[in-house]
Amino acid sequence: MIVALLNQKGGTGKTTLALHLAGEWARRGSRVTLIDADPQGSALDWAERRNQDGGQRLFAVLGLSRETLHQEAPELARDGDILVIDGPPRVAGLMRSALLAADLALIPVQPSPLDGWASAEMLALLAEARSFRPQLAAGFILNRCGAGTILARETARALTEHDPPLIAPPIGQRIVFAQAMQGGRLAHELDPDSQAAREIAALADAIGRLAP
Repeated sequence: MIVALLNQKGGTGKTTLALHLAGEWARRGSRVTLIDADPQGSALDWAERRNQDGGQRLFAVLGLSRETLHQEAPELARDGDILVIDGPPRVAGLMRSALLAADLALIPVQPSPLDGWASAEMLALLAEARSFRPQLAAGFILNRCGAGTILARETARALTEHDPPLIAPPIGQRIVFAQAMQGGRLAHELDPDSQAAREIAALADAIGRLAP
């Protein structure tokens, strides 16, 4: 299965989610590779910090930020169970290539009207990709949510009216995610009983029910 995390807007926590989902699936026994298709290379930086600090390799991280991704990703996917693509912001050609490669597109959004407007562009690209690949599944992930905020509830309500659907549960704005990214670690490694670790596990379960 090829899972792409994509959004035209930067700052939605896409890389954090991509790494944590890859880690969760690897922890459950899947053979996982993560492709860093973002020219900024944040996932590659995380992997380098992990390697320097002697962290156990849970999954491979490869850099591949070019518009031939849809041609190269299927070959890479044959060597494992799940291929995760951490997509680029604001690079339409790369975004199209990632969508054409994917079996499942995940669209992280924050509880903000600005994210909703940016998602309209993402949905247009998704519709374009589905004209070539009608079987492409997709879903929104509400990310970086403040606990119990009205804005988060309003954003979730607005997204329920969309196709693709909103994937529950939302992911909170939690310090442990920032600490994990800075140290080349994952939330469950820093605190396996944390709310962050439980949310990622629940999200992985929900994605499993949506995946084709």
